[in-house]
Amino acid sequence: MPPEDASHLAPDLTDRYSRQILFPGIGADGQRHLASAHAAIIGTGATGAATAALLARAGVGTLTLIDRDYVEPSNLQRQILFDEADAQACLPKAEAARRHIALFNSSVTVHAAIADLIPANIGELLGAEKRIDVYLDCTDNFETRYLLNDYAVQQGKPWIYAAAVGAYAATMNILPTETACLACVFPKPPSGPVETCDTAGILSTAVNLAASLQVTEALKLLTRQPHLMRRSLLSFDLWTGDRSEIKTGKPDPDCPVCAGRIFTHLAGEGRPHITLCGRNSVQIHEHHRPVSFAEMRSRLEQHPDIEDLRSNDLLLRFRRGPYTVTLFPDGRALIQGTTDIAQARTLYARFIGS
Repeated sequence: MPPEDASHLAPDLTDRYSRQILFPGIGADGQRHLASAHAAIIGTGATGAATAALLARAGVGTLTLIDRDYVEPSNLQRQILFDEADAQACLPKAEAARRHIALFNSSVTVHAAIADLIPANIGELLGAEKRIDVYLDCTDNFETRYLLNDYAVQQGKPWIYAAAVGAYAATMNILPTETACLACVFPKPPSGPVETCDTAGILSTAVNLAASLQVTEALKLLTRQPHLMRRSLLSFDLWTGDRSEIKTGKPDPDCPVCAGRIFTHLAGEGRPHITLCGRNSVQIHEHHRPVSFAEMRSRLEQHPDIEDLRSNDLLLRFRRGPYTVTLFPDGRALIQGTTDIAQARTLYARFIGS
């Protein structure tokens, strides 16, 4: 078949995306749909950075990036949107990603939200007025995934699960009313020890495979071809070559979420502090109150045991003995150097306030 006519696209866009337009699955009409699409990426670490880069280079018109964390040197092995300058400046990942995307595709609108996605703010960040077409899960914890599942089912929005750890990569499409939701397949989050990149390590190739699978499914959806999307949980182990695929099928009629519409995670029931992937740290995310970095810095400078105190418009960071505290404008903090919640609370109360 001859290539689809792309004359209705702006000349610069026709040239930029010419190789993608030549692909029959996209074509000129598909490229036009991508330009008007809006995707939200929750987590812009390893998988999220790759996913954001791929979507931006594909010409998805609007991206919302949500991440609670900042760039540090250990990220650079696998988080492809960041560089050493970002790590040196401790830039929040969502903002660093926004800046880098602007350098290679300035036609994409990127909204960076430096925030932890929680029940209290999910409506504000992902609500209907944002006109988001798909939610892309690139998180590192099941609490956020089950929250996203609740919200997507409630709103009737598609979302795509992706995970990578060690040499393992997996993805699954969740299309409300059409496919099983996360709770249909896994009624409860895993209990007991769960492998993370802190315990099992991670290969950048696994990250990029998970992102490539996730983005390809998103492109099918955003070019208005949802019937082509996979109806299975697909996983690969790149090191052993093992592959598995579990059909997800239709929604479970006994599922409390998509059938019973009981959204316990959205209601915030039993939400714990989250230990972050790759670091010995605890997040304090329950103090949603504005913080003046100027006032905080002035106060902290009076403490003789505070070291390496630095700040910019996006965060304030300091060391106290074996602990590093990173404070964000909304009062959220990352306490690095402990997994003891009581110790993290004590540090927060002493140096930031209760």
